[in-house]
Amino acid sequence: DRQVHEVQSYMGHLETADKESVHLVENEIQARIDNIFSNLERLEILSSKEPPNKRQSAKLRVDQLKYDVQHLQTALRNFQHRRYQREQQERQREELLARTFTTNDSDTTIPIDETLQFNESLQSAHRGMDELIGSGTNILAGLRDQRVTLKGTHKKILDVANMLGLSNTVMRLIEKRAFQDKFLMLGGMAVTCLIMFLVVQYLT
Repeated sequence: DRQVHEVQSYMGHLETADKESVHLVENEIQARIDNIFSNLERLEILSSKEPPNKRQSAKLRVDQLKYDVQHLQTALRNFQHRRYQREQQERQREELLARTFTTNDSDTTIPIDETLQFNESLQSAHRGMDELIGSGTNILAGLRDQRVTLKGTHKKILDVANMLGLSNTVMRLIEKRAFQDKFLMLGGMAVTCLIMFLVVQYLT
């Protein structure tokens, strides 16, 4: 909990950080998030070794922390995409203002209307890409949440099966179904990433 609150506090510094230090803040937040994920993996292993009467509550607590950290990761990525979009627009404005326009030589006259129209189209494409990336990030986060849920359900089923003394055949069928669900989820994530890549390639 303390580490999650620290990351949330650092997230508040992103909006007020200047251009020179914002990258440092982002790197610090990412490092803390990676460290929390690593600690959660160890906690998940420890929770599975708890006594049966405490195991369920410990597992739910770990899942909640994992869910909170995943949302912090998504928020950081969305901020980075917005920052990248702003920087792109600023560079485009600076390049446009830095161009030299002539009125005497028709051969070297830059078509201002076409340049502005191209700039507007480019900005519109970037906005569409930003929205698409944000949507794709949310979809991937949802798929990760489903993976956590499926993993938790699988462990609960195994715990109940152990308590009821089900046969090894039934246990193998349960594990096989969980294995198939995992590949379906990974396939969905792969298809989503492929669609995002193709759309970005098309827009650019």
